[in-house]
Amino acid sequence: MTFIKFHLDENVENAIAEGLRRRNIDVTTTAEVNLIGASDEQQTTFALTQKRIIFTHDADFLRLHQRQVEHAGIIYCRQGRRSIGEILQALWRIYLSHTTESMYQRLEFI
Repeated sequence: MTFIKFHLDENVENAIAEGLRRRNIDVTTTAEVNLIGASDEQQTTFALTQKRIIFTHDADFLRLHQRQVEHAGIIYCRQGRRSIGEILQALWRIYLSHTTESMYQRLEFI
């Protein structure tokens, strides 16, 4: 069993990364890995090679999933729909209930 690692798209608040790290969850952000301005496909490729689940507010990732672009997993939340606390709780639940392997090619909505 492999614990989930997250990658946060550039439109996700830094407070999400900080909250996950306080829970000792491995997380990268687009800025930290020098992918600001990179295409969604490049983000997806990075996350796949690192076995990281993408968390995003960007609906373009839903289209990538529909086109069956290979990915390690995508978690989507429409921007402004949930508070930072609600997002952190949802990501924590996913972290506790899934593995890297079970998230492969999976799309979750929060």
